Amino acid sequence: MKKNKAIVILLCILLLLVGVTYVDIFGVNAAGDGSASTIKLGLDLAGGVSITYQVVGDETPSATDMADTREKLQKRVEQYSTEAIVYQEGTDRLNIEIPGVSDANAILQELGRPGALYFIAQTDSEGKTNYDRYTYTMNKTIDELLADGSVVLTGTDVADAQAGSLRDQQMGNVRYAVSLTMTEEGRQKFADATRNAKEKGESLAIYYDGAIISAPGVEAVITDGNAQISPMESFERAENLASTIRIGGLKLELEELHSKVVGAQLGVDAISTSLKAGFIGLCLVMLFMILMYRIPGLASAIALLAYTALVVLLLRGFDMTLTLSGIAGIILSIGMAVDANVIIFARIREELAVGKTVREAVKVGFNKALSAIVDGNITTLLAAGVLLLLGPGTVKGFAQTLALGIAVSMFTALVVTRYILYAFYAIGLKSEKLYGVGREHKSLDLLSRKGIFFGISLAVIVAGFVVMGVSKAQTGDALNYSLEFKGGTQTTVVFNEKISLETANEKIVPGIENITGSAVQIQTVQDSDEVIFKTSSLTVEQREAINRMLMEDWGIEESKITSETISSTISNEMKSDTVIAVVVAIVCMLIYIRIRFKDLRFGVSSIIALLHDVLVVLAFYAAARVSVSNTFVACMLTIVGYSINATIVIFDRIRENMAVMSSREDLKDVVNRSITQTMSRSIFTSLTTFIMVAVLYILGVTSIRDFALPLMVGIVCGTYSSICLAGGLWYLFRTKIQPKKQK
Repeated sequence: MKKNKAIVILLCILLLLVGVTYVDIFGVNAAGDGSASTIKLGLDLAGGVSITYQVVGDETPSATDMADTREKLQKRVEQYSTEAIVYQEGTDRLNIEIPGVSDANAILQELGRPGALYFIAQTDSEGKTNYDRYTYTMNKTIDELLADGSVVLTGTDVADAQAGSLRDQQMGNVRYAVSLTMTEEGRQKFADATRNAKEKGESLAIYYDGAIISAPGVEAVITDGNAQISPMESFERAENLASTIRIGGLKLELEELHSKVVGAQLGVDAISTSLKAGFIGLCLVMLFMILMYRIPGLASAIALLAYTALVVLLLRGFDMTLTLSGIAGIILSIGMAVDANVIIFARIREELAVGKTVREAVKVGFNKALSAIVDGNITTLLAAGVLLLLGPGTVKGFAQTLALGIAVSMFTALVVTRYILYAFYAIGLKSEKLYGVGREHKSLDLLSRKGIFFGISLAVIVAGFVVMGVSKAQTGDALNYSLEFKGGTQTTVVFNEKISLETANEKIVPGIENITGSAVQIQTVQDSDEVIFKTSSLTVEQREAINRMLMEDWGIEESKITSETISSTISNEMKSDTVIAVVVAIVCMLIYIRIRFKDLRFGVSSIIALLHDVLVVLAFYAAARVSVSNTFVACMLTIVGYSINATIVIFDRIRENMAVMSSREDLKDVVNRSITQTMSRSIFTSLTTFIMVAVLYILGVTSIRDFALPLMVGIVCGTYSSICLAGGLWYLFRTKIQPKKQK
């Protein structure tokens, strides 16, 4: 690369960095709305709409019907945000909280009144017309149609409804359609209804929330319970119809009790402290990289700034909703983004140590580091992809930010850092001293101590299970579950004046925490003096104590204080979906490692090391009684991705060294040398990541600390398992389990 070309490349990269940063801060429109300020924030950071529905009718619904209705409603509201939640309030109410929106009326209009969906025959048994197919006008009331048998199916007879597109085989045109799947009970009803309509040449109307929403003609008798409504005018129209049919399949009919716009649960302090922590952590990581790696470190610092600016831009571009765990995940990914750079720079130093020129060392360093970077990141991307497809809403939000961070970090490390280094070299920075020359370190005999390492890990894991057993016996719960997992009590208070979130946190929450002994979540209501306090389940005495405190300290009338029992926001289905998604992700990672390394024992060893990290962090949750909240899932998933990445780097070096080992060389020495050669990478990457999370813990609010503290334990544990356990496990399997020889 010529000097002039290098200067142009550097200027282009710096101008691009400045340009993206400008768009992030100031935007490109007249209002000056930057990408950073227009990112959609979750309910915990920015608030949103809260809607309470009540079951229609005088009879108290069963717990089963309420749980089923809640699950289906959860699927429906996730179209507005993956972070939307539905939880039960009392015995006959369901509360929906949708982040990032502020127009309750628009949501209610789109959502409609859940329940009350019917399929109506065009004519009754006497041949009288029930509705006009073309104008969608009703000739009878719904009660009359129910009474004379014209309602042939109800929403509960529909198992699923999905929008899709079909391509005409002859013309090649795309048609949009809604696919219906009936339940076992609904299958026969639908067969009878379509047979009757087909014989008469009639249609079947779909009635919802007081009006006909579709009246498709019947072209065939459908006996297998699978049907299509087509053609639809657009995919959006098909999606709206499918979504309406799905919500109409609720077992219970609901009516709106009230709706309100609620404020953030954590307030602006959560955002400002997180951003401050991110900035400080970023500066510390950049300083560390420059001090450790000199010119390459400076290149990585510039690339890290580009990474941060691009992530902010793309968060807005992909319209992602950012929650508390999402912010922590993005800040964490800044620390992990240097991982690829550390691998590359270590390789460059090794090449300089064997006598290569700086230019050759840079080129070879990038080439040799490529496989470890690609393998490590693809396994984590596989996990993110599976979680995105199979996980519940909160996990999908985490998977989106994880996948985005990995993709951008690979680009900045493999492309931006490479061109900056080449440009630095071309403008005259060619001295080996500016890049650092690696030194050959004596191999540590870690495999000889593998029994000690295995014993320590086993003891910690067993101790964790013992602690969980004792906690289970004493408190009824193995872990310190938050109200997201267990449910609790919602106390709604109408104050005599408007109370800010900060005032409530400083002056009211400590008193409630003294009474309940548990953490408190707060929500304010826009244009109202109402404040909502969510706590763990309260006894009658605790509720009365809170009421007395509020009446004595704040002069509130008792009639303005109401308490309701609320269910967990993380349902059993969400838990099972998460477990299934994680299991499938692990299997996919195992398959990928088996294909890439051509040895299943690499994959099995890495998964065991990964499970070890998860169990140790679980033991820490139990021993330290850290609150297990909705960030728990994000914490565990972050550790899974982090741990597998570090282990694969070591396995990649073992594979490389085995390819050139002599017949006289002992496999044990090769493994020890491989671990030693990659140890600086393992320690430095862990250190930069630990710095980011530690700053987050020091400056963050309580909920962020509950995320950061176990994550720091996971980072240390992941480093330990990669260095001390993974290689030892593989060596044990390699020497004790031999593959079957083909005959």
